[in-house]
Amino acid sequence: MATAAAPRRFCRCACFCSENLYVARYGLHLRFRDEQQLRQDYGPILRSRGCVNTEDFQQLLVELEQEVERRRRLGQESAARKALIVSSYCPARPDIYSALQDAALAPEFLAAVKYSASPGADLKGLLQRLETVSEEKRIYRVPVFTASFCQALLEELEHFEQSDMPKGRPNTMNNYGVLLHELGLDEPLVTPLRERFLQPLMGLLYPDCGGAWLDSHRAFVVKYAPGQDRELGCHYDNAELTLNVALGKAFTGGSLYFGGLFQAPAALMQPLEVEHVVGQGVLHRGGQLHGARALCTGERWNLVIWLRASAVRNRLCPMCCRKPDLVDDEGFSDGFTREEPPMVDVCALT
Repeated sequence: MATAAAPRRFCRCACFCSENLYVARYGLHLRFRDEQQLRQDYGPILRSRGCVNTEDFQQLLVELEQEVERRRRLGQESAARKALIVSSYCPARPDIYSALQDAALAPEFLAAVKYSASPGADLKGLLQRLETVSEEKRIYRVPVFTASFCQALLEELEHFEQSDMPKGRPNTMNNYGVLLHELGLDEPLVTPLRERFLQPLMGLLYPDCGGAWLDSHRAFVVKYAPGQDRELGCHYDNAELTLNVALGKAFTGGSLYFGGLFQAPAALMQPLEVEHVVGQGVLHRGGQLHGARALCTGERWNLVIWLRASAVRNRLCPMCCRKPDLVDDEGFSDGFTREEPPMVDVCALT
């Protein structure tokens, strides 16, 4: 009698606790090991951004040390929050937790996916079924969810936000939103979306970025509103590929802007502005520098899915640009594995 295979174990890179620590008031992502290294590497630029006296620097040190400690505890604390939510939370929209159905997806998205999975499908044919936002930057847009599904998901997210359940930050730059794996939406919603729908699409759009080898993800919803987060500084994602879907509500401002790949010189010259359209998803490479302009009015909720391919990232961590130093972690973690990846060309850096 055959035995079931052990669940695949995913890892993070050890750099997670020392690289790309975001300090919003100075608009910087910092590497941090100790005070001496911080002064040596960032002294001049910190002074130019307003960190000018001993008190400023000591406050920054405390914040960085707290962020390092938060990151070290992140996996365990996230698992504890998820367990409490599973045992105690009562959803407003239980239907959202059922297995993803085609009826939740926009007809244009279904048509593009169907074509991508058909014999003889090629990039030229797929691009006839998507909006090309930028051919040079390889940014595309397509309706993903129906209006009714966006509304139902928003109702559930707002209900959870207003509950007394514990909530984790979506990422290191956003303070308001929801981690979908903690809410229990990874298995019914995000995993089938990645495996059944996004993988054939991304395989044609981004074969050099592991689009056909996506094996994990990190999915979260971010919220922008007056008195909360209103904008997002320039950054790149810890992902091979990204899907960003505007869920609602009514808002003005908050458009995305894109530069070049983070490895390229002058990567933010002449940024490209992209307006959000509710229900539609923007597809881009994770290494594309981008941010969000300030929200003017209303509330904006976006579903962001970082799509990861261990076949690519096992060779080079996108955050420290070194061979990853693997640390076992919870869930999908940061998408690294200890297995030998298949042969896949990494993204071109030009």
